[in-house]
Amino acid sequence: GSALIYLKGPKFLIYVSGALSMWGDRMWHFAISVFLIELYGRNLLLTAVFGLVLAGSVLLLGALIGDWVDRNPRNKVAHASLFIQNTSVTVCSIVLMLVFSYKEQIELIWDGWFTVICYTVVIILADVANLASTALTIAIQRDWIVVITGYNRGHLAGMNATMRRIDQVTNILAPLAVGQVMTLASNVVGCGFILAWNLFSLIVEFFFLSRVYRIVPALSVKPPTVEGDQEYLERSERRGLQGQGDDELSDPLATSNCNTDMHLKEITNLPLCFQRFRWLLSTCMDGWRAYYRQPVFLAGLGLAFLYTTVLGFDCITTGYAYTQGISGSLLSLLMGVSAITGLMGTVMFTRLRKSVGLVNTGIISSCLHLGCLLLCVCSVFAPGSPIDLSLLMPYFSSGSSAEPGGMASKRQKHTYPLSGGSNQHNVPSGTAPDSYISIILLFLGVITARIGLWCFDLTVTQLLQETICESERGVVNGVQSSMNYLMDLLHFIMVISAPQPQHFGILVIISVIFITTGHSMYFLYAHRAKRKHRLET
Repeated sequence: GSALIYLKGPKFLIYVSGALSMWGDRMWHFAISVFLIELYGRNLLLTAVFGLVLAGSVLLLGALIGDWVDRNPRNKVAHASLFIQNTSVTVCSIVLMLVFSYKEQIELIWDGWFTVICYTVVIILADVANLASTALTIAIQRDWIVVITGYNRGHLAGMNATMRRIDQVTNILAPLAVGQVMTLASNVVGCGFILAWNLFSLIVEFFFLSRVYRIVPALSVKPPTVEGDQEYLERSERRGLQGQGDDELSDPLATSNCNTDMHLKEITNLPLCFQRFRWLLSTCMDGWRAYYRQPVFLAGLGLAFLYTTVLGFDCITTGYAYTQGISGSLLSLLMGVSAITGLMGTVMFTRLRKSVGLVNTGIISSCLHLGCLLLCVCSVFAPGSPIDLSLLMPYFSSGSSAEPGGMASKRQKHTYPLSGGSNQHNVPSGTAPDSYISIILLFLGVITARIGLWCFDLTVTQLLQETICESERGVVNGVQSSMNYLMDLLHFIMVISAPQPQHFGILVIISVIFITTGHSMYFLYAHRAKRKHRLET
């Protein structure tokens, strides 16, 4: 019946393929961080280097990855990305298994330099896997599903929301699964588990994506890249202002005219290596220019600004929570609740888009996000907060230097000195603060804000899908990924600059400023889009 038709249809196959891919990604990112800490004697150095390499490579190569997605047939892009990603993880898992099994013997080779080579190989392979994963995400989630839905805005919103729900669920369950394997067995068994999963996932995803490509003929057609399709861009932007009554997007293949000579530069007499470097540099520059000239540039940039935040369930927020006496089991529970609120955001997105239109959905979700984050700002000044306001007022605090911690010491017993001293090793997980009001407000704000955050994220994602002409979809989304990683990098720099618990309140305020700036950019985009719509009607 209809259920069987759906199970054989392209949407279901994309969902299953996406779920397998996301599950593998989430397991791998969790496991590789733990493995690197274990390898380097429970030191965070390798993990920090790994994070920096990941962010830097996508930042530098995002435009090139997107351009490669645009310039090649869809099936070849998907299959190559899938193969490179899974092969890299598989080889990396084998290397890790060998290092864990023979670590003592390896450390004796070449006075320990062979160990450094092994670490370098692991980080490079993991980085290649991440770059291939970025290419696959751009190809499938930013391009394929637009074509599969037949450019229908309602169906596209539904697929985007479903993919995000799958991502939310795997984000919680996948690390738990691989974590249990590593805890109950060993790191070597954990590597073997990931290796087996990747081989299984590679075969299934390859088969499913090949089938989708066969049963959706439009995927085999890519538009010629010729100059300029302003008409399509403007028409797509107008549709974003309308609600349910205008669900059909015109097929951009009929009118798509984007930059053709983007990469066809005149060949010079320079040596071949310089010609290649010049072409790569030119491709990057053209990609960033293409991103800048998009009508949704401000919306995309606003989304990127939301990555500069400590108000998420990452290692930084959970680490701070530990210093405030929150147990690991309670943190796990809070993460589960945050996943539920994220799912609520995806439901809200589909409902709002139908009733008020895409652009207005972004405005409502922005206001909701900012409103919830006010609770986080209140938590900074609430009882139990360890913030040391003297850090913001050094001149006023100079007279009270005999009392380290300033205001914080009056409000909370467990203040941590800024410089290493006799107390420094006692930065505890589990010291109870005077009051839990601050930490309750913080997590209440973070958890409820995810409704507006994920609704806004889906809004901007769909605006990018609808508005960017087909022949530039890859390169513009590649640059968007670069921007996201750049702003994410800034948030780590913030934490490195202010690492102590009494600094966290300042980081919260800075995060809210960045998020407010991002939403302000979206408000400006929405105002321009609405004004343009009024002038044309």
